[in-house]
Amino acid sequence: MAGRSAPKPTRTTTRGGHVPVPVTEDAPVDLGLTLGPLRRGPADPTFRVTPDGSVWRASRTPDGPGTIRLAVRDGQAQAEAWGAGARWLLDNASALLGAEDDPTAFAPRHKLVLATHRRRPGLRLTRTGLVLESLIPTVLEQKVTTTEAYAAWRLLVRKYGEPAPGPAPEGMYVMPDARTWTQIPSWEWHRANVDGKRSATIVRAARVAARLEEAAHMDPPAARERLELIPGIGPWTSAETVQRSNGAPDEVTTGDLHLPGIVGWALAGDRAADDAAMLDLLAPYAGQRHRAARLILLSGRVPPRRAPRMTPGDIARL
Repeated sequence: MAGRSAPKPTRTTTRGGHVPVPVTEDAPVDLGLTLGPLRRGPADPTFRVTPDGSVWRASRTPDGPGTIRLAVRDGQAQAEAWGAGARWLLDNASALLGAEDDPTAFAPRHKLVLATHRRRPGLRLTRTGLVLESLIPTVLEQKVTTTEAYAAWRLLVRKYGEPAPGPAPEGMYVMPDARTWTQIPSWEWHRANVDGKRSATIVRAARVAARLEEAAHMDPPAARERLELIPGIGPWTSAETVQRSNGAPDEVTTGDLHLPGIVGWALAGDRAADDAAMLDLLAPYAGQRHRAARLILLSGRVPPRRAPRMTPGDIARL
């Protein structure tokens, strides 16, 4: 695997034009806020923001690898795509930009949430329609710092993925296909600073990738239930995945090290809040709890730090 030659990028292209997403003064789309959760660190090889404000994404679709460029110009959302997956990406560009999301269903119940909601009118909840591309980097983030997880994702995608099709910015890659994930040698996981538990979870998921991808078309609770059938995938991982793949407005993340304390501090001044307390505080937002949590995070109101940051590990040196 390590010695295989990189496949040549395809030149297939599909011109996009306008994407049917309502973009008005009352219903804007902020590309950074909407697509930001899909970016795994500032050097994510599958995601790039160019100086003109366009967002580029490289994805592995059911039709094959593809690259899409998204922009909002003069009140119109625009998209252009290349590669075997170009048509699929354009067909799903509206959902990616939040066309299936309904921000009007959200009713702020706290002053902080209301103020952030007004300051961030362009927030839409994205729906990628792809499970594995969100599941794998989420598994990499289990029990480690984001710096470690981002570095592992970057290394593995660049080494085992393929160059993004089309005129994508230099250094962009499409993540490996499911079969390739299952064939990464154990020592390469080690070099990427990924322990055996996380790598085994990814391999198990990749072996049943077709069944997991079906979850993108299920109701979010059923989708999470299917994901959690895989040993190593629990409520934290399934929620983080379904929020992106299904655009799930109510799937709040539990089991997170920081989120309960942030929500507790922002809404009740309780920095020691646990998952149960967080869910109680978010209960008034039933149906929109994930959106409420996103707005709280965007408010910037976090409890002051009392402990040192988590020290990154380096199993690659062992």
